[in-house]
Amino acid sequence: MGFKAFVLDLDGTLVDSNKQVSDRSCKAITNAYHQGIKIIIATARPPRAVSWLLPEVLQDICSYVYYNGAMIRCNDSNFSFHTTIDAELSAQILEFCLLQDSNVEISIEVEDRWFCLKEFDYSILKSVGGKPEVKDLEELKTFNPTKIIVSGLKDIETLKNRFESRAKILVTDQGNLVQISNLEATKELAVLKLSSIYGISIDDVIVFGDDTNDIGLFKICGQSVAMENAIEELKEIASEITTSNDNEGVAVVIERLCG
Repeated sequence: MGFKAFVLDLDGTLVDSNKQVSDRSCKAITNAYHQGIKIIIATARPPRAVSWLLPEVLQDICSYVYYNGAMIRCNDSNFSFHTTIDAELSAQILEFCLLQDSNVEISIEVEDRWFCLKEFDYSILKSVGGKPEVKDLEELKTFNPTKIIVSGLKDIETLKNRFESRAKILVTDQGNLVQISNLEATKELAVLKLSSIYGISIDDVIVFGDDTNDIGLFKICGQSVAMENAIEELKEIASEITTSNDNEGVAVVIERLCG
């Protein structure tokens, strides 16, 4: 067996369009785990949303990369990791976005708590889970956020030019969502940390994904599997392309590899 770990993105990859993980996928992943394969969930989602989304049968057999790498939990050891955006930098980003457009929808995550400036249609942030607590701007500026979430920003390029040397800026969901975190918060750095803990080479890791925040992992892992519904940039660098998330593409590959 030339692989020792599976890294699974959630939205657009393991879960279908109805935000469900199929019984077939659960069975395939569980079977792989019992064959000694490490299972790593690597997602933009916070812990509370993963707990809500992931079937109970899988929750205790996985390790987790949350917030695109800003938070890590390893179930096989006491290792945990959390990195934040400094409050001063966060305040500058918040003010910059609001100066561009006072109606922009902006919120922050702070260690699995979600805060926002005003009530808005938070259903568009399906990856976040729950409902945010409303805080005024001055209070928001005092936090060291795990992640800043911006929706509806028109001039993303100016934001990137201003801050990308000091923060990780990811644009996902067909350009509708901007996710900002510490420069060290990437899925690839997080998986490298977990691989080291497990004592396995990154060459023995297979990653499954569909969006921009998976590109780094596709570049470093030994094998990469893009979903049929993935962005073209990811498909171009993938080792293979499987069926879509609505056609159990993750299970198709794992069944072939693990029987």
